[in-house]
Amino acid sequence: MTANHVVVGRKGAVLTITMNRPAKKNALTHAMYAAIAEALGLAATDPAIRVVLITGTADAFTAGNDLGDFVSAPPGSGDSPVLRFLAALSTADKPVVAAVNGLAVGVGTTMLLHCDLVYAARSATFSVPFVDLALVPEAASSLLLPRRIGHAKAAELFLLGGRLDAAEAEATGLVTSVFDDGALMPEALKRAQLLAGKAASAVRATKALMKRSEEPVADRMRAESAHFAAQLQSPEFKEAVKAFTEKRAPKFN
Repeated sequence: MTANHVVVGRKGAVLTITMNRPAKKNALTHAMYAAIAEALGLAATDPAIRVVLITGTADAFTAGNDLGDFVSAPPGSGDSPVLRFLAALSTADKPVVAAVNGLAVGVGTTMLLHCDLVYAARSATFSVPFVDLALVPEAASSLLLPRRIGHAKAAELFLLGGRLDAAEAEATGLVTSVFDDGALMPEALKRAQLLAGKAASAVRATKALMKRSEEPVADRMRAESAHFAAQLQSPEFKEAVKAFTEKRAPKFN
């Protein structure tokens, strides 16, 4: 792998991670997983970074795992690059936006279940052919995909190796919105920057509430009330109220 197989950049408060191995449809190697995990770790610790945007290059988001790399060095349990990536993505407290620019196979689809906003190019396709490779789903997708799109449709994708196009992915709720191919990155970046301009603590708290597991309504109300009370004391709330009274946009530093 060359260093530019994962390109990490900054646009204001948005950290952009680009899978950049177009000759191999951005198939992921252990080294690429490690680089993405490192970038997600940077986002977690740098207060100047408020949103992460993940995308691919050319006509692929990612074709999934590089099978040659994985056959020669199967990922084990413990501290493997794959598990570091999945742990960093699934526990990220800051918003993660995906811009799916094309083919999304295997982990290219399952990683989207851990993203907060998923935008797709009209040419994008989504598949999870684990069973076709005599494997099983990963990244908690056997739980999260049926929950997101329904058991019957998830079973068709997992068991029969089915595929969703962008319109179907939007209709089932796998993706947030679909854009023409050339408009995808500008639209995704615009929304990521809009999100980065909002009150960071409120965004993180809202994400945390939405990711809580199923629980009694009363328990969720208590959790929301605790966060609500904390936000009422925050400098961001004071700025929001001041901006409202002054009829201007708030400035959240």
